Amino acid sequence: MSDLNPENLIRVAHEDGTETRGAPMDLGARVRDLRKSRDWTLAQAAEQVGLARSTLSKIENGQMSPTYDALKKLATGLDISVPQLFTPPSHEQGYGRLAVTKFGEGSEQITTTYEHRILAEPLATKKMLPYRARIRARAMEDFEGWVRHDGEEFLFVLTGTATLFTEFYEPMHLRRGDSAYYDASMGHNLVSTSAEDATVLWVTSLV
Repeated sequence: MSDLNPENLIRVAHEDGTETRGAPMDLGARVRDLRKSRDWTLAQAAEQVGLARSTLSKIENGQMSPTYDALKKLATGLDISVPQLFTPPSHEQGYGRLAVTKFGEGSEQITTTYEHRILAEPLATKKMLPYRARIRARAMEDFEGWVRHDGEEFLFVLTGTATLFTEFYEPMHLRRGDSAYYDASMGHNLVSTSAEDATVLWVTSLV
């Protein structure tokens, strides 16, 4: 039989004025997990939050209860709110996830207009899809109508020059270092305008 009597639950006040209750957490373990998720040593974390290394060590090991001032320092240094120190992380947050794609790695998707190389491919349930693209299209006539899909999109020109055509705006001429952010459900096509095919970094939100 569970011992989670309502009187034993901790009360957490949120910034929007709501309040939730949850099982008492091991604050020390929570702080340790947050520190390790940022790949900080104890000394680095202590400097970041503005507490003595010995104090932080005692908090993590449950040897002392931090004052409210110390809690505020912990929250500020960890870039979270005080209530989040007592709130279990969502399983969807994916603390510590990492994917490195070396140059030339990643599967390719080739069409008559674009050559995409998918980045961060090993990560599942991503909230955005990054990919490097070579723009083969040279004119609007190379497309069979507008490209459109759900979500929002960001593009950054890596090499060459390109023109972004959209359904509701005048064509935008982009060169190396230029970028654009737009609603991907709006018709859009990108064509190369330089002697060599332009290359871009594209990031599409997954909705």
